[in-house]
Amino acid sequence: MHIPSRFLRAVSALLLGLTVLITVSPARAAEPLTATAAVRVLRYDASRAAEFRTVMDQAAQVWNASVTNVRLVAGTPADFVVLADDGWPRTSVTRLGRGTIWMGREAVADGYYPLRIATHEIGHILGLPDRRTGRCTDLMSGHSAPVSCTNANPSAAERSEVDANFAGSALAAGERAGLVFVDRADAAGDLVSAR
Repeated sequence: MHIPSRFLRAVSALLLGLTVLITVSPARAAEPLTATAAVRVLRYDASRAAEFRTVMDQAAQVWNASVTNVRLVAGTPADFVVLADDGWPRTSVTRLGRGTIWMGREAVADGYYPLRIATHEIGHILGLPDRRTGRCTDLMSGHSAPVSCTNANPSAAERSEVDANFAGSALAAGERAGLVFVDRADAAGDLVSAR
């Protein structure tokens, strides 16, 4: 009895497809089988960020264009939330990638660039501390850079540090839990324990 080769190829392809479907979980089947599967996705909720909602989306895009091991997307349930208030900008990090950002109107009223503020505050969520270098090229220099500074892009060192924080099992190494980053000149040490 002769079985046509076309029929054998079709049956083989069907069996191979069924094997893949049985061995790959539905969640994993939706992921591309590339190195990007290791990217950690953080969802943020800027629905209560008032006039800063659009600038938070822009800041997320700045980070997405700058780093490879983490991706920020708007959505819920959120890993971090963004609120607007009349105080100074600050971030409370509960653990790497999680926390609350307050986009304070006081800094904007003082002339600081909203996109730089938003990108800086997300930097805290991504594990970066304040560094008072005074250089506009350093995003995490915060308010120590001149008010005229409009650079909203992380430096090469800052990008590298975030990628290292979110590289596979290195997640715990970059965690700064229970800290509040207060971005104002009179905040002693900039880090305030939340405990």
